[in-house]
Amino acid sequence: MRITISKENYLKAIAEAESEGESVKAVTLTRWLHVSAPAVTMAIRRLRRDGLIAMGREGQITLTPAGRAIANRILNRHHLIERMLAEIFGLEWYKVHDEAEQLEHAVSDDFERKLAEKLGQGGLCPHGNRVGLDSPAARRKRGLKPLEEARAGERVAVASVFERDRKLLEYLDRLGIHPGAPLEIAGANGAIELRSKGRSVRVPLEAAAKVWVK
Repeated sequence: MRITISKENYLKAIAEAESEGESVKAVTLTRWLHVSAPAVTMAIRRLRRDGLIAMGREGQITLTPAGRAIANRILNRHHLIERMLAEIFGLEWYKVHDEAEQLEHAVSDDFERKLAEKLGQGGLCPHGNRVGLDSPAARRKRGLKPLEEARAGERVAVASVFERDRKLLEYLDRLGIHPGAPLEIAGANGAIELRSKGRSVRVPLEAAAKVWVK
């Protein structure tokens, strides 16, 4: 069985959508990968043929053990590349995801091992995310919550940010909202009003839902 870049992207997207608490269906992959419905249908057919995914009665897509092994390998490689770009080369935190998306398919197993030796296994990526799957339920167990749930008077620190939206990352960076940033919540009336870097800003609830704080 030949594992193409396209197959790796689909398997990784399924795993990532699961980690965000989504029930994965064909329409989910259309949204996550920005591809057409017919393209997703063809990809699902190939992945099922190769025994990499299973389909539920209502169209739910799950990874088989073989599919999850591939997804986990790509997720780990992506994580290491993001850390390399930020920790070794100093690339801005909001740029590393897009770069890693390209490089994760090009590096060899030997290079991946060297990265792991250099950076160490585990750790957090520049967006504050753990390697592999980290569900909303698991984050809450660690005492985290979405910024949209913050209330006036709270002082919080940014723990992690959803990394698959470059425009969101650039927007948050301009506001001074990034992993580790301290925030003081001033209000929560239709949007989150907070103080960041000594200035008052308003963050729409849609954006605040993708920022996890502690």
